[in-house]
Amino acid sequence: MNKRNWLITGISSGLGKAMAEAVISTGDFVIGTLRKEQEVKDFNEQYSGRALAILLDVTDISSIDETIGQLISTAGPIDVLVNNAGIGFVGAIEEASIEELKNVFEVNFFGMTQLTQSVLPHMRARQNGHIVQISSHAGIKATAGFGVYNASKFAMEGLSEALALELKPLGIRVSIIEPGPFRTNFAGRSLNQAEQIIADYDQTAGAFRQKLLSVHNQQEGDPVKAAQLIIEHVNDDNATLRLALGSIPLKTIGMKIDSLQSDLEANKYTSLKAVY
Repeated sequence: MNKRNWLITGISSGLGKAMAEAVISTGDFVIGTLRKEQEVKDFNEQYSGRALAILLDVTDISSIDETIGQLISTAGPIDVLVNNAGIGFVGAIEEASIEELKNVFEVNFFGMTQLTQSVLPHMRARQNGHIVQISSHAGIKATAGFGVYNASKFAMEGLSEALALELKPLGIRVSIIEPGPFRTNFAGRSLNQAEQIIADYDQTAGAFRQKLLSVHNQQEGDPVKAAQLIIEHVNDDNATLRLALGSIPLKTIGMKIDSLQSDLEANKYTSLKAVY
């Protein structure tokens, strides 16, 4: 297999860092995005010649096209794009302000979309490429207190599913990765919380908030193992569109499938009354 260029967003910690390190160990070249100049400097000193860190905030939409153009002119074509950068958010829907909601979508959806759109013309020109979307089991099944984050990942899932259909005839693959709880900073410094707290939601959103914060660094998922499994998935020409990672996603996504099937069956005769 020829040496490939991977563009991975958000490599400062967690799954992004594990992905960058795992890809570098295979001999492929990593271009990773970071938001702090010192982190960029440290990474480039450590991995000189094997990888390149760049300063990029995915919410700075206006800079993405230019950045991608410069990268391709200096490092060569991007073979694999990993949209990993993201933030968490916990709070009841009523507790969340529109500004807080916009902030989550700027990172988890709009930044991801702009980066994908910027890379695609170059992949289309070569009729080759792979886009890896780091979604979540929370992009399939919602939880009280997680609705804003759920919405951002549901949006990623819908966009990515359609994108896979659009790109398949063009020789470009899409993979949607759905991790469960992993030992990363997701429930730590990457987790945003609604500033407003409404006591009526203490038993639902409030309980979930406390549970999420309490499991920080105790989650079942190992990001190092996940990174290796994602690489194997990318390398598998017969891989499925979606890959759930962890025992919890197997349970929660299975529950969502069962719920959908149950609702369809319960209402199928009513549904048929709506036609003709």
